[in-house]
Amino acid sequence: MKHGTRYTSLLTGTLILGLAIIANAGPSEQLDPKMQEMMKKAEIAGTPGPAHKALEPLVGNWDAEVKMWMAPDAPPTTSKASATSKWIMNNRFVQMDFNGEFMGKPFRGLSISGYDNTKQKYNNVWIDDMHTMTAVSEGPGTDGNKVITFEGTYDCPMTGEKNKAAKQVVRIISRDKHIFEMHDPSLGANSKTMEITYTRKS
Repeated sequence: MKHGTRYTSLLTGTLILGLAIIANAGPSEQLDPKMQEMMKKAEIAGTPGPAHKALEPLVGNWDAEVKMWMAPDAPPTTSKASATSKWIMNNRFVQMDFNGEFMGKPFRGLSISGYDNTKQKYNNVWIDDMHTMTAVSEGPGTDGNKVITFEGTYDCPMTGEKNKAAKQVVRIISRDKHIFEMHDPSLGANSKTMEITYTRKS
């Protein structure tokens, strides 16, 4: 882990140094060809593209209906919520602020979603005011990036299970509607534990 951290720090430092050299280089100065190649790759990897644009329907102000299944064979509980999503970091990521309730108490969450050009996968980070963990997940877009599947693992605070699998699916129905699903893969075919339907506010 320490070697990985050192490598990442070295690479980051090299890129920052290269950007500084480019910023201060005069028109007649020649950069090292290897540095030029690295900077070009970094620029391409950091430029938003069509996969990022596919997240545009998620941006806006939303009314939300939340359904939760406490057991696969039980009827869902329902509640209302709202959310506001916006582009951040020059259209590289979509940040969503979610306000709802859980077990009759106010609940707030924040997510950041984007697309990693290097991995060619969508990624998501989630935090909320009920946990101290940061949930990180990633996965592919299918059906023209109208369906995005995020997968990851977490340590369950209730059962103590380590590296428990988690899965979320975002289904973009239209510009005015999208659906978020949360799944527990350990439950098999009846894996859905939450469904949130987002409808754009008029």
